This record gives sequence, C-alpha cells and structure tokens, in this order.
Amino acid sequence: MTSPGVSQFWGLYAREVLRTFRNPFVMLITVVQPFMWLAFFGSSFGNVPKSYLEALFGASNYIQFLLPGVLSTSMLSVGMFGSMSTIQDKRFGFMKRILITPTSKELIFVSKAIGAATRGLVQIPVMIAAAVVFGVPFVLTPVQWVAWVAALFFLAIGFSSLFLAITAPSTDWQTPGVVSNFITMPLMFASTALFPSGNFPAWMQAISSVNPITFSALLGRSFVLGRAVDWSYLGYLAIFAFGMLAIGYAVSARWLKVE
Repeated sequence: MTSPGVSQFWGLYAREVLRTFRNPFVMLITVVQPFMWLAFFGSSFGNVPKSYLEALFGASNYIQFLLPGVLSTSMLSVGMFGSMSTIQDKRFGFMKRILITPTSKELIFVSKAIGAATRGLVQIPVMIAAAVVFGVPFVLTPVQWVAWVAALFFLAIGFSSLFLAITAPSTDWQTPGVVSNFITMPLMFASTALFPSGNFPAWMQAISSVNPITFSALLGRSFVLGRAVDWSYLGYLAIFAFGMLAIGYAVSARWLKVE
C-alpha cells in the first residue's frame, strides 16, 4: 500500500512535469531556445579555418565544442525557471492551499526540484538531434551516454535546489527573479561552457575551477570529442547535487512561506 508521503510526492511531481507539457508555448521555448544557441552562437565561427578551431577549441567544428556547454547552461536555466514556478504558486494561492494540508514543506521542495530537473532532460534529445544536423558525429558508448545524462541531471538538481532555496523565504515575487538573473550570467561566462578557460584572467579561472557548469561541460566534451575521461567530474556533480538538495531541504523546512 502506498504511503501518504509517496502519494503526495508523486502528485506534486507530476504537476510540475505536466504543467510544462500542457503549455505549448513553454514547451516550444524549452525546445527552441537551446537549438537557437547552436544555430546562432555555434555558427558564429562558421568561416574560421579548421586549423584555428583546432588550436583554440581542440575541435574542427565549434558546435562539437559548444554542445556540452549549451546543454550544461540549459540546466542552469531549468533551475531558474523552477524557482519561477514557486513564485507563481505563491502569487496565485496554490502554495497556501498545499501548506494547510498535511504535506510537508520538505516534500514540496523535493518534488519541485526533481520536477524541474526532469523537465530539463527534455532538451537533451532535441539538442543531440540538432547537433547531428549541424554535422556533429557521436561515437559514445552506452555507458558514456548514461554518464552524460546523469551529469546533466545532477547539474539540474543542484541548480533547481539552489534557486528554490533562494525563493523559499521570499514573499516579494520580484526578488528571487532578480537574484537568479544576477547569479546566472557569472556562472555561465565564468565556466568552460562557451570557451576554454586557458585565456581567462586569473580571477575568472578561479571561479571556473569550482563552477559545476565547467565540470559538466568538460565531462560531456570528453565524450563528444573522444578525449580522456576524468570520471571524478561526475562525482563532483553528484556532490554538488546532493549538497544543494540538502541545503534547499533545510531552508524550505525552516523558511518556506507564502506571506
């Protein structure tokens, strides 16, 4: 017999996932946005000689280099949009209705974090298909595919938990969005998602060296480009995911509120 906690979790989790698929506009943006990164940003090096691309990026096709980074930054966006759903639930009364039931604050947080991460996984097959159209070959083993998806899922869980922790104590619907936007740009550009870190100034290299987006991009890039794989990157991302999940769990338990 299913326990009440499990039933509550699955109900909230299903709501988080289905609210995306029931909104054609949100679904369209979820799919098209990362594709546009590949089409526009990836094509910006289209006329650069392959020898220069090899020297700078270690790949004859910049999109080969860019794909793992774009997928990683997409997980950052997924986390931010997950916090936006919490703001909507507070503004329109759903959160208040849930909090007066026996459902725990921690369960609400976990269902939202995992739901947001699940929505992020939708982008992976779309991005892979787009990269194939742009001429990127894939020779990954099944283990590498699983590891890559797991790394992206860990990244999505970590950022969803971080942004939800920021949103939980706030009663001002504007503040979490401003804070999220403030965090997003430095994390994206101070990573190896778009460019190698070798030419970064020292302070950006320091940020990049602990930035989880860097580890996700490097792991995915090693698979796509056939480089030596450092499996410790996957462990780092797992620690990041569970660490942020624990912090968000504690913050939600103590400070999740509506008014």
